[in-house]
Amino acid sequence: MPSSDDPSTDPLPPDGAPRPKKKKKKKKKGDRAAGRSTGKPVSKADKILRVERRTTTVAGEGEMVMLPSLAAPAWEFIHPRCARRRREDLEEVEAMIEAGEPDVAREELVWLLSECPDFLDAHLQLGLLALEESDPKLARGHFGRAVELGFKALETAGNPRPLPYSLPGNRPFFESAKGLVHALLESGRKGMAVDTAKKIAALDPADPLGLIRLAAGSEGGKA
Repeated sequence: MPSSDDPSTDPLPPDGAPRPKKKKKKKKKGDRAAGRSTGKPVSKADKILRVERRTTTVAGEGEMVMLPSLAAPAWEFIHPRCARRRREDLEEVEAMIEAGEPDVAREELVWLLSECPDFLDAHLQLGLLALEESDPKLARGHFGRAVELGFKALETAGNPRPLPYSLPGNRPFFESAKGLVHALLESGRKGMAVDTAKKIAALDPADPLGLIRLAAGSEGGKA
């Protein structure tokens, strides 16, 4: 059973209840709202984060990524179809944040997660919003959930490695992990931050986001 200090068990914000669809539709243009209510039903498999083996050059989102060696396959998160279909919504959230509308952005993100619980980018953005509002405990709950989902997908696949940050599908997971380490440090949980950084670095020993250095560089804090 997870301990009370497990960052993945921190609660969602008080307003984290699923948002009614009719409210969502009012906020969107008619054609986009209508598009969400039509089409094929979404299966459970379409909502689950998973990983796939990569052995050759792969196409990311608008870019090509060359793996270091064909003799050493790597693994990449494949985000749920419900998340891939909502990229435009995420871009709108980013625009809301830039426009100084964090409350509206938060409502949008909570709604997106009610429709697509494994949407790592939505968890990441909620965590970043919480950090911006100086609420590290809430931030660690959001970041921790994204990291928990990633490890769950890896465990289902047999805990494969490596999982390079350089592959586009892996970036939301690693960025959420960096946010989690930062939130743990801000909460005075240096020991947990160091442990988390080590677990993440084991997936990509290059540690491109510097999580080991980030966790080790903080003075004091609870273990």
